[in-house]
Amino acid sequence: MKITQDNYGQMIEKLNKMAYAYYVLDDPIATDEEYDSLYHQIKDFESLYPHLILPSSPTQRVGDTPLEEFEKNEHLQRMWSLDDVFNSEELLEWVERIYKLYPQATFTCSPKFDGASLNLLYENGILKSATTRGDGRAGELVTQNAKTIKSIPLQIPSQDQIEIRGEVLITKENFKVINQERLENGENLFANPRNAAAGSLRQLNSAITSKRNLIFVPWGVGEHHSKLSSFSALLSEIFSFGFFTPPFIKHCKNIDEIKEAYTHILENRDSYPMMLDGMVIMVDEFSLQKALGFTIKSPRFACAYKFPAVEKSSKILSVTLQVGRSGVVTPVAELEGVEIEGATITRATLHNFSEIEKKDIRIGDEVIIIRSGDVIPKIIKPIKEVRNGSERVIIKPTHCPICQSELLIEEKFIKCQNLTCEARKIESLRHFVSKKALNIDGLGGKIIQQLYEQKLISNLEDIFSLTFEKLFALEGWKEKKAQNTLDSVEACKGLELWRFINALGIEHIGEGASKKLQESFGLEVFEKTYEEIIALDGFGGEMAKSLADFSRVNAQQIQTLLHILRPTATQKNISTDSLFLGKSIVLTGTMSEDRESIKALLESLGAKVSSSVSKKTDFLFYGENAGSKLQKAQELGIKCLSEEEFKALIP
Repeated sequence: MKITQDNYGQMIEKLNKMAYAYYVLDDPIATDEEYDSLYHQIKDFESLYPHLILPSSPTQRVGDTPLEEFEKNEHLQRMWSLDDVFNSEELLEWVERIYKLYPQATFTCSPKFDGASLNLLYENGILKSATTRGDGRAGELVTQNAKTIKSIPLQIPSQDQIEIRGEVLITKENFKVINQERLENGENLFANPRNAAAGSLRQLNSAITSKRNLIFVPWGVGEHHSKLSSFSALLSEIFSFGFFTPPFIKHCKNIDEIKEAYTHILENRDSYPMMLDGMVIMVDEFSLQKALGFTIKSPRFACAYKFPAVEKSSKILSVTLQVGRSGVVTPVAELEGVEIEGATITRATLHNFSEIEKKDIRIGDEVIIIRSGDVIPKIIKPIKEVRNGSERVIIKPTHCPICQSELLIEEKFIKCQNLTCEARKIESLRHFVSKKALNIDGLGGKIIQQLYEQKLISNLEDIFSLTFEKLFALEGWKEKKAQNTLDSVEACKGLELWRFINALGIEHIGEGASKKLQESFGLEVFEKTYEEIIALDGFGGEMAKSLADFSRVNAQQIQTLLHILRPTATQKNISTDSLFLGKSIVLTGTMSEDRESIKALLESLGAKVSSSVSKKTDFLFYGENAGSKLQKAQELGIKCLSEEEFKALIP
């Protein structure tokens, strides 16, 4: 049939039905030839009448020209992470917490697919944007790539603004095909389907994403204006819009039904075409979700009931040392390859040398390996019964395998303290300029990475050698950005000494310890001996040894930085008549000011701000959405004040 202005809309609808049956239902209603013929007819018509192109046309799934980089995009409603439960006891505890407040609650249970989270925003029925999870508040804008995923409708029959959230997946079978192609092309292999999905979604060239046959499965919503009262009803409506429907979803009225649903999914996990790592449990009633609210990092009305980790055995061939960005040296076992959940495992962490000694793990041992979802494989224990005498003891290192400097050796951790070690330079640089350190505006993590890759900075002191010409020449830098960054670098000179101490990233020496060191030793802090440091109130042996070793290993660089920054070591003026003098205070919940400003105010009044509630806590100050800390403080009889109440007490 010829495409005309009169039947164009009908033909679009017909083609979309063909695509939905093929890509989502896996039940074709037309041959490939019929689909291709209609597709090209529509495409030819749209080339003649581009002003008539409908946003729902399948031709709009083809990406534009490759992007140079992804833009950042904020979610309308935060994408929260789920708390995990790992066994029936933890599940019972989680459910009973909800029943204690709302005994009428019911739950929706669905498979937890192991992929890359994506947030779709629809406005007036049209797909407006697609954004990765990112930090939960904002992610990368990948709309072009999302449009190539056939199971994401470009248009839905709902005019209300709605954020539809789900997981981008690759089937286990398709994962093998992609890795085989990469192997033949000499490319690095994806570790597992989750990595493959995430990597495919974040391609700057959407044509590559289009070839990966990604699947999008909805699991929740963000901002929405639905009149429906339950999550299960809204989810059913979303599936009716043309999205992929998971093979199993159950509305459960009690914990026994939740356990039955979990058992069903667990027993059938291998039959699913996509990787699963557990089951999502969601309070079904929206009114109860709202009442339960959120903790700082996760919703109280949902959790992930994780599958038991998969165990296999393999042989340790050798042990290599991996130096992390913070300088921690981690022993890694090189293994005989063993397949776990579709991925060939050849390496597994040994945690630390204390664990190795405690478990008596040796090179040549047959060991039990455990892996859960995308978690790094871990060695649980050696199978000592099969030893033949050829096994070798794993020797604890004394010098860094990268820079050869002497290592800081503690009971559990071994760490390279050398700030110039190649393995830890990036992390040292990032921490050095961070908010609680030098607090240099304009030098975030990605900017530090860019400057390092362009060889403009290598060591901490290089930050102070940056020039306008060097920054302005970089891709993405304009005059104002370059000048503002240089002004921020200059402004940090003369900062308080504690900030400089904290900026160095010394193991066990955080913000509180840095302030104590400034008050006690002033600018002579890096010349103090182990004995002088350990004599300080609150300083233990590990803290003293770490600072003394760090000062010795990095003596020359510390002096160079002190000469550049010229920090000040002024004493705090603490009000002696303050109500909070010497009091231990815990902050919880969301407040009108940022937490650091409130903490600084309280410390200026002589208070000690702690992160956890105990019998020694004198006050708890709380804001909105206060969580378990408030409940614990009330149970202990600690005086709890709202933000308005405690501010009223401050002169």
